[in-house]
Amino acid sequence: MQNKKTKKIKIFIIAGEVSGDALAARVMRRMANAAEFIGIGGHDMVACGLKSIFPLGDLSVMGITEVLARARTLTHRIKQTVEAIIESKPDLVLTVDSPGFAYSVIKKLRASRAGQKMIADGLRFHHIVAPQVWAWRPGRAKKYARVFDKLYAFFDFEVPYFTKYGLDTIAVGHPIAENIMELAKSKPTEEKIITLVPGSRVGEVKKLMPVFRRVVETLNSCGYMGYKFAIPTVETTERCVRAALRDWTIKPDIVGADVRYDLYRRTYVAIAASGTVSVELAMLHVPTIVTYKMNPITTLIGRLLIKVRWVSLVNILLNRSVYPEFLGGDATAENIINEFDSIILPANRDKMIAELHAADNMWVRPEGVASQIIADDILNTIPR
Repeated sequence: MQNKKTKKIKIFIIAGEVSGDALAARVMRRMANAAEFIGIGGHDMVACGLKSIFPLGDLSVMGITEVLARARTLTHRIKQTVEAIIESKPDLVLTVDSPGFAYSVIKKLRASRAGQKMIADGLRFHHIVAPQVWAWRPGRAKKYARVFDKLYAFFDFEVPYFTKYGLDTIAVGHPIAENIMELAKSKPTEEKIITLVPGSRVGEVKKLMPVFRRVVETLNSCGYMGYKFAIPTVETTERCVRAALRDWTIKPDIVGADVRYDLYRRTYVAIAASGTVSVELAMLHVPTIVTYKMNPITTLIGRLLIKVRWVSLVNILLNRSVYPEFLGGDATAENIINEFDSIILPANRDKMIAELHAADNMWVRPEGVASQIIADDILNTIPR
């Protein structure tokens, strides 16, 4: 029988989308011998032993009008999550990305009588991935400081946005870099694979797949010899991608999420939805065109609110346009193909790859890898 000093801590862990699922799983592995987990997650977290209380796909939604359309489901899931936290009585609630959902859950829990008692007994709230308040709606930093006890940011420049409101925040580096950057050291491939990444949300896939289809058919008809096409899928989008491909005349290979990094490593040029995948591709030094389509109303509001020139993190960190971006109405097959013609020129391709190498030291911390820094901090914070 374990004594009190070696008793495992109980963590209620929440990831709201596929990228958060991968990050959370890395942290879970670091604490496997010291913690037990309950919560919400996807394929990677389930592989680490999590039994998710509902499907990850229920939370994978982005955009103002898109969220409003799913408001009833999200409201129900917030209530269900709060009830599950109260029932499970964890030592820590650890949320990963999806800050809107995380904030709503914690705020509701803090307001409840049961939640207040749990907090008085020592329950803490930690969050991984700093909300991008530096890009839009900076006032959110103060709001999040009211509900979170600890924030694990990726980069040093993010920390002051939150510490000025009293939120304990530390920079840990990007967790994805832990394994993926080793793959970048492998010998460059001679294959001419064009990887199409329509996103990790069904709404993204539905908007981008028609654009990707036109790109594929145009490139094929224009005689680009030797090129092959591939599409990686994740659990939230595989069915949607397969349905969209049924009537394509040129059918890309479908690659599962578990081997997507090997596909990225062998990719000649990627055409990818904005998001975490662009970071993965940058770490692997893959020339990439970033694109994104949203509801027109969401796009308009976003242009009014967003305060940065780019959406791709590598562009933001290097403060220059390394990855070309086509967003909203600019996300057309014609624009993508024109950029593709430019990228495959040897001089342009080599220049982009060299710039991606220049970002390597921005993804990691000298004191260690992100998941270990986070795990150690949690285990040192929560008494056992």
